[in-house]
Amino acid sequence: MVLLMPFCVLGSAATPFEIETPAMPDPIPDTWLTYHLAHPGPDEAVPADPNCAIYYKGKYHLHYIYQSHGASFAHLTSDDMVHWEWQQTVLTPPLTGHGMFSGTAFLTKEGVPAIMYHGADSGRNQIAFAKNDALSQWTKPKVVEPTNTDGIPGEVRHWDPDCWLMGDTYYALGGGEHPSLATSKDLKDWLYQGELFHPDFPEDLGVPKEEDVSCANMFKIGDKWMLLCISHGLGARYYLGDFKNGKYLPDHHALLNWAAWDLFAPESLLTPDGRRVMWAWSTPGVYVDQRVERSKNFDRLKNEKLQSGIQSLPRELSLDDDGMLEIRPLRELAKLRTHKKEVKDITIKSGDTRVLEDMEGDTIELEVVFDAPQASDFGLRILANAKGENGFKIASGKDRDVITLDYVEPPFSLKPDEDLTLRIFIDKGMIEVFANDRQAAVAWHDYEPENQHIALYANGGDIRVKKVTCWSMKSIY
Repeated sequence: MVLLMPFCVLGSAATPFEIETPAMPDPIPDTWLTYHLAHPGPDEAVPADPNCAIYYKGKYHLHYIYQSHGASFAHLTSDDMVHWEWQQTVLTPPLTGHGMFSGTAFLTKEGVPAIMYHGADSGRNQIAFAKNDALSQWTKPKVVEPTNTDGIPGEVRHWDPDCWLMGDTYYALGGGEHPSLATSKDLKDWLYQGELFHPDFPEDLGVPKEEDVSCANMFKIGDKWMLLCISHGLGARYYLGDFKNGKYLPDHHALLNWAAWDLFAPESLLTPDGRRVMWAWSTPGVYVDQRVERSKNFDRLKNEKLQSGIQSLPRELSLDDDGMLEIRPLRELAKLRTHKKEVKDITIKSGDTRVLEDMEGDTIELEVVFDAPQASDFGLRILANAKGENGFKIASGKDRDVITLDYVEPPFSLKPDEDLTLRIFIDKGMIEVFANDRQAAVAWHDYEPENQHIALYANGGDIRVKKVTCWSMKSIY
């Protein structure tokens, strides 16, 4: 739907222009993803950072960056975080006066949705407030300008802000290297507090204190505070820690991304039942500033097959009893399952490969449970040929400290006598794997249409597979 807007809903005069609403083409190309959220056009979504996610009055709201009169926020709404409906693009340069770069959404003390983001080309971080329950009208953006106690502007890098409430005080983060911190009681006057990180930042955390903190999202999880973010060289990552003397002191850091920008620019929200759910932009394209390189090139996927602006599946984040991160696929994804098939108690002898009969496809979910393994190398090949050859390899093994997902090897080790449970989501050329709720990864695979078989294999010992369950997945469009 396209409407001619003669005025600016954010309160400033503007030349008439056509507001657009992204919409799926008819017909939908056969090669497009079917149950991942991705930008349908018009224009491209590069970057497609998810932003300003919030649940408000019965609806989930998600924004992501795409190009419409410059960098704009596409706006989607959902009842379940699985099926989405595009709304009019009103957070766009002709109406805001600047481009829309990364930010976050939150509720004010009064319960009003607000967004804080970087105004591209404005040189400043901005804040705006919803004027209606549909989040389709916003106040005119105002600059977030932290000052010292003497009124002099603080040394803030205006970049990728985040805002959260602790007690009766708002905290705002300014991103980049050496991220800054500011506080406010009213979201109008901001007091500069210096650097975000505490001086006792651990030297053995695995990243230096000055590591780029962009696309930041700070929230309470369990009894800790998580800083979900990226650095442009590493991709998605996170800190766990707490605040000490008003500064953030992390005690743990880990990656969520394993190659190029397979997982990038994360954003999260809190559901009404208390779950923390995140998304991230995923792209088969290769971009700049990467320190985590990808050994494979997927130009055909990017240029000929898939949509631009792909979002990962929603992930539920929580902490286990030891305070470590758990990652699960969104439970609502189960409503997409259909045509269930299952096989139990399979033994694969060392050196053998078994192609699973009547289980194949490129739009499916798999759950595979391996008995506490003894083999040094075992797993499965998906999107393989009829003999179970080639394809995308998912491999583990006794005493290994990584799980192999074709071209990446995220850290993962099994506990003594622990079964391995894999949740595998295959959506055309995009693959997401969850291992024992402790590790997850996005990866890509370019395959020919006839190669949709699944095969189990073992080397260096026999393995027993307790169960393989396969579901076809319905489209979300």
